[in-house]
Amino acid sequence: MATIALLVLSNLFMTTAWYWHIRGGPQAIEARPVIAVIAISWGIALFEYCLAVPANRIGSLNGWSAGQLKVAQEAIALVIFGLFMVLVLKEPLHWRHFAAFACIMAAVGFLFSGK
Repeated sequence: MATIALLVLSNLFMTTAWYWHIRGGPQAIEARPVIAVIAISWGIALFEYCLAVPANRIGSLNGWSAGQLKVAQEAIALVIFGLFMVLVLKEPLHWRHFAAFACIMAAVGFLFSGK
């Protein structure tokens, strides 16, 4: 459970680091100097690494394979991004998002089956 909790938190930081600067439309994006955006994003991403690295270590020590860790992280990232996209970026979800989510969840199921 610690692995999942840390991966959720790390994905919150990484999604914010990657996408916070594109909210507000073209004028808002252009008003943010790219060097400042990079510096701020790196600062946010530092926290992501401080959570993701221990998550992967804990998961590995508990018998998760690298593939299981990666696919679980991707599934979590998709959920976090979907929420971020709707709540922060104000973009709608479409059926394609749900189809992609179903495919990734199927991948999680395949990698964890028999475990």
